[in-house]
Amino acid sequence: MAVGKNKRLGKGGKKAGLKRKAQDMMTRKEWYDVVAPAWFTKRVFAKTLVNKTVGMKLSSDSLRGRVFEISLGDLNEDESQAYRKFRLRVEEIQGRVCLTNFHGMLMTTDKYRSLLRKWCSTIQMSTVVKTTDGYSMRVFVVGFTKRRANHVKKNCYASPIQKRRLRQKIVEIVRDHVTKGDLPSVVQKFQHETIGKDIERASNPIYPLRDVFVKKVKLIRRPKYDLNRLMELHGNAIPECQEDLGQRVLGEPVAAAAPAAAVEEDKE
Repeated sequence: MAVGKNKRLGKGGKKAGLKRKAQDMMTRKEWYDVVAPAWFTKRVFAKTLVNKTVGMKLSSDSLRGRVFEISLGDLNEDESQAYRKFRLRVEEIQGRVCLTNFHGMLMTTDKYRSLLRKWCSTIQMSTVVKTTDGYSMRVFVVGFTKRRANHVKKNCYASPIQKRRLRQKIVEIVRDHVTKGDLPSVVQKFQHETIGKDIERASNPIYPLRDVFVKKVKLIRRPKYDLNRLMELHGNAIPECQEDLGQRVLGEPVAAAAPAAAVEEDKE
């Protein structure tokens, strides 16, 4: 045995055989409700977990900036809109409630692949637009050509000139819809496919289109944070925190202990 060695000490100078006391990690965490803006049917759509405030490390700092992705079918409780996913970002904490704002939108992959067909042209474009309240976003639109009523050929391919004119028409319509409205009205148009329907009607003189959708919306820049404006988006009404405290387990009643005086009398 080498001089200075101690078998009872492990690596790092700690005593061997000592184990760290097991702790329940959930005791250091708490639940928060996540609330969507007022233009959706279902306001409280999720719960999120965060570490409790300890010293200078606040739980609100960990929550602010989180991004949640949820189906539009769940937000509006309508399964026909399940092919769209909205991204909502936490901007303010009120008690045990997280207030969110619009952060982006995209179409599900299965829905996009179901639109693809042979013997037709795919028209895609993107443009950067800005709403009246200062939100800059990049909008991606996709559409497909279709056969006319008196079409004879098997295919319905558009020429390069027609594709260019269709893209110009799409950019014009998207800018007209977005730049003349604020964020709530623009999101409502995204939900009800107003932009896609207008593009289908306007494209008929150039080349008829089918299945025109806003495929993706990416938020590029947002205005300076304003709490009053955020409260307006939530309708100045914040749902109360729906914390589930559980239910008491009903079991057999516990027998009451005998009085100490009675026990002493029995011994005598």
